[in-house]
Amino acid sequence: MEPILDFVGHFWWLIFPLSGLFGGWARSWSKASEQRHRRRVELYKLRNHATELEEAGRSQVRQLMDGHDAVNGRWLDYELDVGKLIDFPVMTDLREPLTVAFLRAKRTADSLRPGAPEDVTTAARLGEYREAVHSFELAFDIAEREARRIKDSKFTGPERDRLATARKLLRIASDGAATPAERQTAYKRARHELDGLIVLPDATLAALEQTVAGMIGAGGKPDVHQG
Repeated sequence: MEPILDFVGHFWWLIFPLSGLFGGWARSWSKASEQRHRRRVELYKLRNHATELEEAGRSQVRQLMDGHDAVNGRWLDYELDVGKLIDFPVMTDLREPLTVAFLRAKRTADSLRPGAPEDVTTAARLGEYREAVHSFELAFDIAEREARRIKDSKFTGPERDRLATARKLLRIASDGAATPAERQTAYKRARHELDGLIVLPDATLAALEQTVAGMIGAGGKPDVHQG
């Protein structure tokens, strides 16, 4: 202990430069520590922001997919109800530009639909799907409004009579009180009345045939060939 005290007694003046040196080290270490802390905070913020953006993007995709499903559901209401297609024949008339436009927009939206929200990983991909869904919604709205406006007005008087007859026959074809023979005959006659007037989509025909076949029961699937 005495040697240390002797050293300090003889070289006490070194305390001042050493204290300055140690103070500088301490300040440098503190500054570096603050910088490391700031970088960690900034990195955390960046990661948190990236996560928020990713979640927001997925939420947008889910909303777009829900909107896409809603329009497809509205179209399915027509496809599965031949009565609605008879009432609003423009919805399947490929001679109508508005009908062609909405069917084309549907194909585009369906082709761009992701399997899951997380499959959309870029802003460009999200923008492309958003534009396709919005175009589909708009095209369907326009086509549906036009179909409901004109109804069957583009048909001649005799053609409208055939449509009315087809409606009545289809009610018989799906009537549980009718005999299997009556339902089968009504179905064939309805198809004959609609032939050349309305092109029924495959899904519409499948749903109609399933309904009639179910009503016929043991008679099996109705004969879809025109006689």
